[in-house]
Amino acid sequence: MARYTGPKWKLSRRLGISLSGTGKELKRPYPPGQHGANQRRKMSDYGVQLQEKQKLRHMYGMNEKQFRSLFDKAGKMQGIHGETFMILLESRLDNLVYRLGLGRTRAQARQLVTHGHITVNGKKVDRPSYQVKPGDTISLKEKSLNLNIVKDALETRNFLPEYLTFDDNTKVGTYTRLPERAELPSEIDETLIVEFYSR
Repeated sequence: MARYTGPKWKLSRRLGISLSGTGKELKRPYPPGQHGANQRRKMSDYGVQLQEKQKLRHMYGMNEKQFRSLFDKAGKMQGIHGETFMILLESRLDNLVYRLGLGRTRAQARQLVTHGHITVNGKKVDRPSYQVKPGDTISLKEKSLNLNIVKDALETRNFLPEYLTFDDNTKVGTYTRLPERAELPSEIDETLIVEFYSR
């Protein structure tokens, strides 16, 4: 299954979360369509689990194969399966570029990575799925330091997670430690995703 390229606002309203991170899509807090405001369907347990999985998958902009592969990898690691999975998602390079404020959205951050603007520990990395380890530094290539989209994104950044540090002068960020569950998206119930894949 390829990456979703359809209308993001409709998808956000259907899932009930802001995929852009701005919250603008949810001015009308009901599903899209002519009868969206009047839908009162009771979802089955399977439907609830599927929706939670889709929320998280679309939030990080991944296709199903990548998502399932990372879920299986988390299952082989120590710790609570769902929490470990969320930490692995948060440790992706495209997500950390977004968290540092170098991109306004995860999609923009992913584009910066794939176009070769980002380095990890001084080496160019163009794989959005690259797993960043605590202690790694993330920065822009020298030629990319004055990109307008990066300047605009940094100007609108209003939050930097505690597990990251960022030097505004050199535009170098450091992934200082693994995030705790309380620092990860609170609107996601990862136990439902574990239940979905455990069927």
